[in-house]
Amino acid sequence: MNILELKNVQKYFSTQKAVDDISFTIEQGSIFGLLGPNGAGKTTLLRMITGIFYPDNGEIFLKNRHFDPVNDVRYIGYMPEERGLYKKMKIGEQALYLAQLKGLSRSDAMKKIKAWFIKFEMESWWNKKVEDLSKGMSQKLQFVTTVLHEPELIILDEPFSGLDPVNANLIKDEIFNLAKNGSTVIFSTHRMEQVEEICDHIVLVNKGKKILDGSVA
Repeated sequence: MNILELKNVQKYFSTQKAVDDISFTIEQGSIFGLLGPNGAGKTTLLRMITGIFYPDNGEIFLKNRHFDPVNDVRYIGYMPEERGLYKKMKIGEQALYLAQLKGLSRSDAMKKIKAWFIKFEMESWWNKKVEDLSKGMSQKLQFVTTVLHEPELIILDEPFSGLDPVNANLIKDEIFNLAKNGSTVIFSTHRMEQVEEICDHIVLVNKGKKILDGSVA
């Protein structure tokens, strides 16, 4: 079953075609690579899939029905390349706040946060502020807040940026686990070797156009 389908999607900024008539489908439970150089249109595509931008033309379907940004955002976890953490907030409070925004009760959110913090060896960070974290540490926190509410579609934009090899492997293992448990992952990057190692299928975009679409092989 396809969890996501884009049909002839276009997005313009002034006279520039950021996304130019792109179509593709993503199967449920797959790890899907969105590959292309910087400025290719990847982030614009992701922002339309998450409802931040609306397409100027074309259609987006989530779970075989028209995507409704207001109601369907609960099915999505989005880790943007430009990290969106509140620098002055304590880490534990921030994770709890973001989990409740996604509809979790306080008690459920606390259980899930503690489980993830133990898994990622973050228990001692609870009262630290985001501004005191290294880039790699803040990456781990951003990943946790993205997947806390167990979204069906997880969108990761350059998730390994700033991570050392040990923590990159930790995140990679969790991506595989999430897909194994039924989540669909969209992994956006400009690095071919990461896509080849992690993804089942890819779309390659350049200058707003789709160049390739198919299995990694």
